[in-house]
Amino acid sequence: MQEIATDTLQLWLEEGRPVCVLDIRAPGDREQWSIPGSLHVNAYDRLKAGSADALAGVDLPADRPVVTICNAGKVSQAAAEQLRQRGLDAYPLAGGMKSWSLAWNTAELAIGGASVLQVRRTGKGCLSYLVGSGTDAAVIDASLDPTVYLRLAEQYGWSICYVLDTHIHADHLSRSRALAEAAGAKLLLPAQNRARFPFWPIQDEQVIEFGGARIQAISTPGHTMESMCYDLNSTALFTGDTLFLSGVGRPDLKASLDEAAARARVLYRSLCRLRQLPSATIVFPGHTAQPVEFDHKPICGELGQISACIASWLDSEEDFVRTILGRIPPTPPNFTQIVEWNEAGAMPGGDPTDLEAGANRCAVS
Repeated sequence: MQEIATDTLQLWLEEGRPVCVLDIRAPGDREQWSIPGSLHVNAYDRLKAGSADALAGVDLPADRPVVTICNAGKVSQAAAEQLRQRGLDAYPLAGGMKSWSLAWNTAELAIGGASVLQVRRTGKGCLSYLVGSGTDAAVIDASLDPTVYLRLAEQYGWSICYVLDTHIHADHLSRSRALAEAAGAKLLLPAQNRARFPFWPIQDEQVIEFGGARIQAISTPGHTMESMCYDLNSTALFTGDTLFLSGVGRPDLKASLDEAAARARVLYRSLCRLRQLPSATIVFPGHTAQPVEFDHKPICGELGQISACIASWLDSEEDFVRTILGRIPPTPPNFTQIVEWNEAGAMPGGDPTDLEAGANRCAVS
């Protein structure tokens, strides 16, 4: 049966083409991650069991293609076949949601004399940034294949001269080293002894400049002890996994309970430091916990509004530690292996989505 590739469905949604995306997974799987605008029918078990009428009562439009979705792209083939027998133009998504984890879209915002292109892995929730000024650009937290950033930079007439990570990531494989090599750019990581490959260490308050842009590093340990935020022209702040729009980074990964509590205390002080910045500063986080719409609207917010959202957590250091440790979400899948690959600056053989598949669980909210 003919299948629809992830990049084809991505293009259709990007262009607003009429298409019906039918998610046939169990509710628990859909709760972890879904495709924006998709229709859900809990038919996975019946389809897997070979039920010929698993989708008999499902009303679907006949004037557009139907793309069926499951976790790995196998059971969705049976769903598409049943729909084709009803005369519908139906196709399974090749690789299912595992392949969809690499789908992406963009949103742009001009701010502080620079252009910020937010590159969003809609199928994973990772947010990376291509920041351009003049003919130069920097990339922050690359999570997609280097060709994505190189092509976007070419479209905007930019040359990538810096590639930065905010910290050693645990939920996705960093593509920053590969991108820096492909672009002939400087690779900047927060100063630390975890990474086992060559990079330029960036220190607290250090500044890099390109075009008319100025990025200053702000040390914000807590989520990880090397975590760094990057301030763009005193108007925007790239916060990685330290601060989200309605929460903060979890301090417990690869840590005992005592270590998590100690890191939560450090995170409290880092957040207090960030709250001293102008309240109108635009915060660009490193992740989102929801599938990213193809709406070209940047996922960002004013620091003052975000601070107000978590103000009750910050009444005291003790209150903060107690609140954070009481709200820790389930541990992300495969994070230990992902951290090891990121510390080595390498990519595993085969399909990277085998490691990266699953919900985004970096935030405490």
